[in-house]
Amino acid sequence: MTDATLDDTPDVFTSQDPLVLFEEWLEAAGKSEPNDPNAMALATVDEEGLPDVRMVLLKGADRGGFVFYTNLESAKGRELLTSSKAAACFHWKSMRRQIRVRGPIAQVSDQEADAYFQSRARDSRIGAWASQQSRPLEGRFELEKEVARYAAKYAIGEVPRPPHWSGFRIMPQQIEFWRDRPFRLHDRLVFHRQGDVTGNGWDWTTERLYP
Repeated sequence: MTDATLDDTPDVFTSQDPLVLFEEWLEAAGKSEPNDPNAMALATVDEEGLPDVRMVLLKGADRGGFVFYTNLESAKGRELLTSSKAAACFHWKSMRRQIRVRGPIAQVSDQEADAYFQSRARDSRIGAWASQQSRPLEGRFELEKEVARYAAKYAIGEVPRPPHWSGFRIMPQQIEFWRDRPFRLHDRLVFHRQGDVTGNGWDWTTERLYP
C-alpha cells in the first residue's frame, strides 16, 4: 500500500474548532442516516464503578456542551448525579464515522428544561409523568393505567414538567473524531480542552492518534 493510496480520500477534518466540525458531521449525518442522526451511546458508572451504557438523543450542542434529557430518578439520572461525569459516542454507519465525547456534566437550568419539555409532543409529556423509569413494572397494563391517570389529570391546559425530569450537559474535556479508512488504517483526530471546562471558552490542543 503506497502513500498515495493512503491519501486518496478528501480530508474530513475541515476545522480546528471541534464544535464547528461536530456540526458539519451532524449535518452530513442528517442527510445520510435513515433514523435519528442525533442518537448517541451515553456511558455512565454506578456507585460501585460498574459501567452502564444506553442510547439517548442529543438535543443541543453549543459552547457550553452537549445536552440531553432524562428522568433524574432513572438509572442514568442517579448515576450522573452521583459521579458528575459521562462519555458519549456518536456512530454514523452510513458515513463510516464516529465522534467520542467525555467530560464532567452539569444539570441544565430550569428554564432550559421547561422550554424543551414544552416542545415535546403532548403524549410524550404525559409519558414523562407516567413512567417510573428504570424501576420494576408488573405488566404493560400498569403503565397504561398511569398514562390514563395523568392524561385525565392534565386533560385541560399545559402539561407541566415533572420535578424529577430535566437535562444534563456534557462539558467536553476531550472530543475525538474518527473516520474509517481502508485496511483499518483509520484517521483519528483528538481535541483536548484547555483550562476550566465548566466555562464557555473552547481553547483546544489537537493531536492525531494511531488507528
